[in-house]
Amino acid sequence: MNAPGGLCAGRVAIVTGSGRGIGRGHALELARQGAAVVVNDPGVDLDGSTGEDGVAQGVVDEIVAAGGKAVADGHDAADLDGARAIVDRAVEAFGRLDVVVNNAGILRDRALVNLSADDWDAVVRVHLRASFAVTKWAATWWRTQHQAGAPVDARVINTSSGAGLYGNYGQANYSAAKAGIVGFTLTAAMELARYGVTVNALAPGGRTRMTEKVFAQGMQRDDPSSFDPFDPANVGPVLAWLASTDSAGVTGQVIEAWGGRISVVEVSHPGPTVDIRRRWECAEVGPVIRDLLSQLPPRASLEPAE
Repeated sequence: MNAPGGLCAGRVAIVTGSGRGIGRGHALELARQGAAVVVNDPGVDLDGSTGEDGVAQGVVDEIVAAGGKAVADGHDAADLDGARAIVDRAVEAFGRLDVVVNNAGILRDRALVNLSADDWDAVVRVHLRASFAVTKWAATWWRTQHQAGAPVDARVINTSSGAGLYGNYGQANYSAAKAGIVGFTLTAAMELARYGVTVNALAPGGRTRMTEKVFAQGMQRDDPSSFDPFDPANVGPVLAWLASTDSAGVTGQVIEAWGGRISVVEVSHPGPTVDIRRRWECAEVGPVIRDLLSQLPPRASLEPAE
């Protein structure tokens, strides 16, 4: 699996939340493309409660059995000390760090009026704070390398979601966290460029513990022998390219990927605009905004494509 001539040959990657689902697919594809992988996953249940031990080691065993290189890590990525330990694990095991894939996440779906503060804080913590924490310590290590004159060609790939880009009923906490990851990505890309680090966000789609709960019916297939657009492994090649040196110069972007589809999201692209070069009168505002809205393309849907 650890292909000497693969797209990510010789690179060292951390993938948080990679014991199952899309994260597992990321770890397997990175190893298949030649990377050594730190498989981070504490094995918690979907809601963040205590879960199953050994899920990270299971992925490591799969990679090693196929000839790849990987080590397991069970630290909490959202804890600052835990995040630092994950970065240290990569450097101690493989001597360097080139890629961070922030993928850890949980769900606590409820309509806004039923959403508790704990539900909000827990989801934002695992998705958004973990992305910050691991990136912080990785960036600190890369800055040290850069200041010492060592070449750095590193990657951070944060995991956003269609819910963060378009919203989704019953997921105010999850949508806010995933939208926050987009903003974090844009700023981190600006700040880390000087050290030789690119930062992008990937909004993946696939059949996982998270998406099956929301889109179970839409992800069913009538013909099991046909291409499965919801196989989480479909996203792996996109992730691997973003992690590779071939993606140099691509930074501050949000890319959607599922099935056979890749879409670059125009996050910071301004829409239709009117400037009258004076203060607006209240009575003027409504017709202008409605006219501008009419010029927008149809709003994207979060529902899986057929």
